[in-house]
Amino acid sequence: MNPHNFSIEFFPPKTEEGTEKLRVTRAKLAELNPKYFSVTFGAGGTTQQGTLDTVVEIRKEGFDAAPHLSCVGGTRDSIRQILKTYQEQDIHRLVALRGDLPSGYGMGGEFRYANELVEFIRAETGDWFHIEVAAYPEMHPQAKSPQDDLQSFVRKVQAGANAAITQYFYNADAYFQFVDNAQKSGVDVPIVAGIMPITNSSQLMRFSEMCGAEIPRWVRLKLASYGDDSASIKAFGLDMVTQMCERLLAGGAPGLHFYSLNQAAATTAIWNRLVGT
Repeated sequence: MNPHNFSIEFFPPKTEEGTEKLRVTRAKLAELNPKYFSVTFGAGGTTQQGTLDTVVEIRKEGFDAAPHLSCVGGTRDSIRQILKTYQEQDIHRLVALRGDLPSGYGMGGEFRYANELVEFIRAETGDWFHIEVAAYPEMHPQAKSPQDDLQSFVRKVQAGANAAITQYFYNADAYFQFVDNAQKSGVDVPIVAGIMPITNSSQLMRFSEMCGAEIPRWVRLKLASYGDDSASIKAFGLDMVTQMCERLLAGGAPGLHFYSLNQAAATTAIWNRLVGT
């Protein structure tokens, strides 16, 4: 497995202390020489400035970086301005998403779906950006059905996406089934598997509830059996997620995208096991 097929995601820090901590984390993860780092944004496109600042800093350190761009609450003019800023900074990679709505927020904005955003980016900037979009092996929580969700993914690819990153999951079969269905629907772009290391049981349950990621019953029971024993939770998580990654790569996954939560240890441990160091 070429380690250069791995990428790592951060969220933009909101405090000076968080910024310093992320620099330390990033320095550790940079030693792994990932293909690129991606940087998220807050609900409704908030923290967009923090996203840009973090991406610019990563690029100054000599690494490729991809800002996430949300269309929620955005206008054509505001998105056009953001794209112009990214071009001025010589940024060539984007993760284009519909994005989450902040609580109490109406739909707003001039784009309803990510495929409309991708289409707009292509119309405005041609082939300047390598565009990644999201994929949901276990179905987007707001989709009407798996078939509707697949069609919405196909539309994003047809609009001009170069590749996709999945929501995290703990069932490799769900990923393989989704890729198979996407290919049967004419999708031929790489679909990279999103990986969430397991380090904290209650945090994982909370995240998964929000984003619709399924935690298999056996994994839930195993985690519950450890109670507050964080060392056992981390050891189990490391074994289980590494084994899943091995199966994904052996089955043809074109790469892995790690949701680091701005921490270095778990991603590094999985990565080192996978590349045999």
